[in-house]
Amino acid sequence: MIKNLLKEYSSLIENRINELFPEVESGYSAVSDAARYSLLLGGKRIRPAITLLFCELCGGKTEDALDFAVALEMIHTYSLIHDDLPCMDDDDMRRGNPSCHKKFGEDIALLAGDTLLTQAFYVASVASVSPEIKVKAAKVLSESAGLHGMIGGQVLDLSFEKIRPDAEKLTDMYMRKTAALLICAAKLGIIAAGKDTEQNLKSAEIFGFNLGLAFQVIDDILDCTADEKLLGKPVGSDEKNQKTTCVTLYGIEKSREIAADMTDKAISALKNFGGDTEKLENLTEFLLSRNY
Repeated sequence: MIKNLLKEYSSLIENRINELFPEVESGYSAVSDAARYSLLLGGKRIRPAITLLFCELCGGKTEDALDFAVALEMIHTYSLIHDDLPCMDDDDMRRGNPSCHKKFGEDIALLAGDTLLTQAFYVASVASVSPEIKVKAAKVLSESAGLHGMIGGQVLDLSFEKIRPDAEKLTDMYMRKTAALLICAAKLGIIAAGKDTEQNLKSAEIFGFNLGLAFQVIDDILDCTADEKLLGKPVGSDEKNQKTTCVTLYGIEKSREIAADMTDKAISALKNFGGDTEKLENLTEFLLSRNY
């Protein structure tokens, strides 16, 4: 089952996190504690799992992609810490626990996010692969997380609290805010395996784009419909912040149809790789049906 696979990969990731980012005892340990708190708070570890699965699909070894997977999870976690801050989404809970800023204060939470973003590139730099592969990985990480990727998407997301975007603009925001790191996850696995051909990278973009849109649309639906205890964070935050989402544009049922269509397209893109894509297909389908 896919849940067992995710648990297996989560264990690999968390063990490696503890090796690469251990507890420290110093005058600045508060920021390390805050960063580790959020990094080890749980979650499905979807992005690092995709990195490991794509590496395996392309004939690589799991250990070759592991540090890149950890680096990506660090970047994802930093984004969640900052998203929860009062100046952003202002959420008090994350994964059923107090958000980083509620537990450690806004100043330390801000610095904890900065720490994880910076440390991610250190982690990628010490991976046991060739220098050429590490440079390629760092480029993909920075492009995906930076101005034209996740950061740009977050800025668009904030702007949509003030203006009502059309479907094209909303899709562009989803592509940058959510899909960019999922595309990155797939590409990192391909790069780690040394199979970063133009065709493979293009197929990864198609997969990650469609998976990212489906993932965000399901998030929009869950923000309206989920059990708050199961989701692990407050529901209704989109409405509270007056955000335009797929649900506000199309309604819940049409949004489900859109997510299902994007899921099918993501799975179709996997066929371009050949080999055994069953695990990635199961993961993609799981994300469509998730309720948290």
